[in-house]
Amino acid sequence: MNLPERLQSVRKRRGLTQRGLAELSGVSISLIRKLEQGERDDTRLETLRKLAKALQVPTSALITSVAPEEPSEDWGPLRAALLKQAGQVAEPPTVNGVRQALTASMPLFSNDRYAELARLLPPLLRDADTLGPEGREVRSRLLHHVGWLLTQTRQFEAADVALRRALDESSDRLDAAAVVNTRCWLLMRQGDIGGALALATRWADEVEPRISRATMAELSAWGWLLIRLSTAAVRNNEPGEADDALRLARSSAVAMGAEYSPDADFLRAFGPLTVAMKRAENAMVEDRPDQVISMAEKIPTRDLRPTSNNRNRHLLDVAKARVQLRQYTQAFDVLQGVRGSAPEWIVNQHYARDIMGTIVTRRRTLSPEMREFAEFIHLDL
Repeated sequence: MNLPERLQSVRKRRGLTQRGLAELSGVSISLIRKLEQGERDDTRLETLRKLAKALQVPTSALITSVAPEEPSEDWGPLRAALLKQAGQVAEPPTVNGVRQALTASMPLFSNDRYAELARLLPPLLRDADTLGPEGREVRSRLLHHVGWLLTQTRQFEAADVALRRALDESSDRLDAAAVVNTRCWLLMRQGDIGGALALATRWADEVEPRISRATMAELSAWGWLLIRLSTAAVRNNEPGEADDALRLARSSAVAMGAEYSPDADFLRAFGPLTVAMKRAENAMVEDRPDQVISMAEKIPTRDLRPTSNNRNRHLLDVAKARVQLRQYTQAFDVLQGVRGSAPEWIVNQHYARDIMGTIVTRRRTLSPEMREFAEFIHLDL
């Protein structure tokens, strides 16, 4: 069934009228009517979660797949190289040469320099594909980062190809776990909460270390899978499961003592601050803006440059909390700060668009800066 049929069916089985569901969920009756009549196809996960909670079902019982963005032509060469549809390599590359090129590109990934990556990655992928079995490790790592980038820019089908290839090429259990972590995030962005929850649970059990003997890399791999498990569970109206997973993730982070941020792979950065940001994210999902602000005041986000994506996502939660507390100027200041440090990142965030859209609808007038920002993130006024 599609969303209108699912929502109506579950509501009737619960013996609720549309008005009754509106009162229980806090979602307007007009929106519920539009959803059941199929007049809205851009429903936010936040809304579906509220409806599912009121209906006492997992969010995954209502959610439908999320449509990917229509990619710009700038990404065409990267997708062609990923599918091995590009031309021949003029000069035979070496494993060491590809590894050095990938290492040199890490600042572009961690600083969200998408335009430069779109030009750099196609020839690098072609080089990696010619290396043969001896290039397996570097090829897996490159494909993993490509999959992460394509997920970030909502090119879901291509991201799935890259991550499946990366997993096939992975050389050990921790490499595979890192790829699975990103794949869980992809499933979440596609709307497959149940799939992300099941995958994270299975792999967290698979790589659970003995904490007293674990390396930083092992603790990071396990901790991240627990984080994915927690963020999926809280969105699926399973707060107990979410809390349990987050508690275990925190125990992993405490054992590490500090943020683990390997120079060669920012996707594996993990530690106490990462867990703190994800705690705040869960609080925002559960509509606890006061707690989000309280938690955020204890997180030194200026020191999180190697994990800019997680830091910026956390700052959007802070902006969202400010909006819910009717602190619109402060919320906008947070959005502007994220734009200043990651302009190419924020343009790809529907969450930022939703937050700014709420500011626009609730303020009587908009400052010139607000209008310019709305135009920058492609928000129709």
